[in-house]
Amino acid sequence: MFKADPWGILALVAVAMSWTLAVVLFRVSSPGSVARRLSLLLVIEGVTLGSSNAPLFITTSIPDFLAAHPNFATAGGFVHLFGDCAMLALYPAFLAEALRTTITRPFASARGHAALLLISVSLFLFVALGPDPRVGTSLLYLALVTTFVYALVASVHAWRTATGAARSRALIFALAFGFRDLCWGYNYAFATWEMWWSTNPNAGYEADLGYVCYILGTLVAVPLIAYGILRTQLFDIDLRIRWTIKQSTVAGIFVALMFFISEAASTFLSAELGNLAGLLAAAVLMFFLSPLQRFADRVASAAMPNTKNTPEYAAFRKMQVYESALAEAQHEGGISDRERALLVRLRDSLGISEADAETIERELQARQAGLQLAAPNA
Repeated sequence: MFKADPWGILALVAVAMSWTLAVVLFRVSSPGSVARRLSLLLVIEGVTLGSSNAPLFITTSIPDFLAAHPNFATAGGFVHLFGDCAMLALYPAFLAEALRTTITRPFASARGHAALLLISVSLFLFVALGPDPRVGTSLLYLALVTTFVYALVASVHAWRTATGAARSRALIFALAFGFRDLCWGYNYAFATWEMWWSTNPNAGYEADLGYVCYILGTLVAVPLIAYGILRTQLFDIDLRIRWTIKQSTVAGIFVALMFFISEAASTFLSAELGNLAGLLAAAVLMFFLSPLQRFADRVASAAMPNTKNTPEYAAFRKMQVYESALAEAQHEGGISDRERALLVRLRDSLGISEADAETIERELQARQAGLQLAAPNA
């Protein structure tokens, strides 16, 4: 009944990643914060992907599995419909809170939230109770595709208008959400085409390009989102990733060459000589360890440019982490006494002087004031 289908496994991994990051964000964030809203959105994203046919690729036959479990099929359909409608209601509102640009401003008000909720509930009822589910589903998918295109434009716009340390995080989020929006937007558009014009009787039950994009959208976006968040919390995360890439490159070259030499010797000679050849290859590679490490360092530099394990870089990253925390505190409508105490604790833990912290705060306030003055003229 089950098989080791790679796309089905990746779909389950993507759902698990969404929910894991959602739990982490919920535990470390405060009520009403952007991170708390993102955690809810990730839960819905996991529910939506998990209730689709994507995880069912691990079954030998999706139609046979659904036919044998009709209650599961019915419940999964309603859960997936709920996830789609919840994404439509929550995603624009989250973008309005997280990006705060002129593009997202209409969805920041209570009226905008109410309009999104009304549209989502109406589409849910129309799909569930309408005479032709295809019509309602097509309207829902069209609304979702429009939402994903809108989110992509808003993310890029937020990155282009951001300044300072916030610009780096905005770029990471634009890449993460933008990739997910493109993939999910294509999937829903492709699913609409399949629903109306496909002549394939197994349409919707095969791991076609639509489902591949559906799965990869979440699978790639969630690690990028986690990195964007951790980058504002851990000043040395870039150094850790750089070190990991460097060591993984060296280890990968060792393993690949040993495997190739030992397998080639086993094929043309014997198993014993193959194992011996592998050991000899490892011994020879030890003489070339320094060139290999230099090559791995170039690979790590290409993957993580401008990342150096120096006191100057560490001090620069500490300043960026503090500036990001300061911008987040001001982003919520002013710095409260509790947030000020947390900022002081963060400043002390990072080893930033009080004078430097005050300079960062003045510069950040000046940039924000400049953006506010420029907004009416934009």
